[in-house]
Amino acid sequence: MKYRTVFDIIGPVMIGPSSSHTAGAARIGRAARTIFGRKPSRAEITLYGSFAKTYRGHGTDVALAGGLLDFDTFDKRMVHALEIAEQEGIEIRFHESDEITDHPNTARIRLEDEAGSLEIVGVSIGGGKMEIVELNGFELRLSGNGPVLFVLHQDKYGAVARVAGVLAEHKINIAFMQVSRKEKGLQALMSIETDQPVDEKVQAKIRDLEDIHAVTVL
Repeated sequence: MKYRTVFDIIGPVMIGPSSSHTAGAARIGRAARTIFGRKPSRAEITLYGSFAKTYRGHGTDVALAGGLLDFDTFDKRMVHALEIAEQEGIEIRFHESDEITDHPNTARIRLEDEAGSLEIVGVSIGGGKMEIVELNGFELRLSGNGPVLFVLHQDKYGAVARVAGVLAEHKINIAFMQVSRKEKGLQALMSIETDQPVDEKVQAKIRDLEDIHAVTVL
């Protein structure tokens, strides 16, 4: 069930004309910034469906830029996000695509700096809600409603059990878990929504496990 209360349908407190095209877009951009873990120097944003057709009129471009600046949906700086991004040295380029996607409000965001890059695909599902459906080529289904632990690991038996064991040891309950891989035996990605925050101490324990490549929290 995507909507729990009437306020989910009415939409969030926000700057902008549309919960789907503005608030949802801002949250996609902010999720990308959070996963990237720092301010990017470049952002390539490809818009699909209705996002591509109406993004200037509905402020989707401004909202995505605001999210990349880590602004919340109600932040009054949101309306000046493109100018602020330019002042902070973030180069943002928008591209329109006529490719058919599963959802009409879809954005692909590629963030880069000298230290590395990240690519996510997010969809705005209405009422200011969004989902992250792809991360660096791995399929996901994340709502962003709670803490999410990402674990990049070798696709081998025992990896999931070892991570779950660390969480259980620290009394962290798993609300939802998904494992995605591109090819058998290569890299795989665990995305684990938890009821409690996963602090740096727990993350460090998971990093020290066998066959773990990277750990981060959204």
